[in-house]
Amino acid sequence: MRTIITFFVALMLFSACSKVQKSRPEAVETASSETKEASPFYDFTLKSLDGSQDISFEQFKGKKVLLVNVASKCGYTPQYKDLQKLHEMYGNEVVVLGFPANNFMGQEPGSNEEIATFCEKNYGVTFPMFEKISVKGDDQHQLYQWLSSKEKNGWNDEAPSWNFCKYLVNENGELVHFFNSKVEPMGDEIISAIKK
Repeated sequence: MRTIITFFVALMLFSACSKVQKSRPEAVETASSETKEASPFYDFTLKSLDGSQDISFEQFKGKKVLLVNVASKCGYTPQYKDLQKLHEMYGNEVVVLGFPANNFMGQEPGSNEEIATFCEKNYGVTFPMFEKISVKGDDQHQLYQWLSSKEKNGWNDEAPSWNFCKYLVNENGELVHFFNSKVEPMGDEIISAIKK
């Protein structure tokens, strides 16, 4: 009986921990941004989903940015709707960026063109979307290497564990939050982090 109780207590603790967002330590956030060099975040340039333009992250200086690895055939795919709503309601406070990736159970098998059609037709997506990349593994894109390596971003070593993981970068190009797939785009955790 004691073994069963111990098992259930451990399971509850694991469940509670899995819902906790990961945030940059406060001590790191208080460092003066005026004495720092420009963040490596602004060095990235990626192609738009339709391949028509190279988008430099320099244009996001002074803005919060929410980066999301997305997929068309995932249980979390309906989050596209709330990502679009977040873009429409809080676009003056945060830039939403979508990165299609086929890293999890082949849930983004389409071409860039097919992904664009799917997003527009089903969710009316108007926030910036980029060409399909890899967000983990041996071929992980350099952007996601930066997002998931504490040696590069200063504190976080968590790569996406599934589709629709979210990273929040502040106005100075510093990674400040990681949210797992379960965290809703319009949920209190993300909205309060944006308004902080």
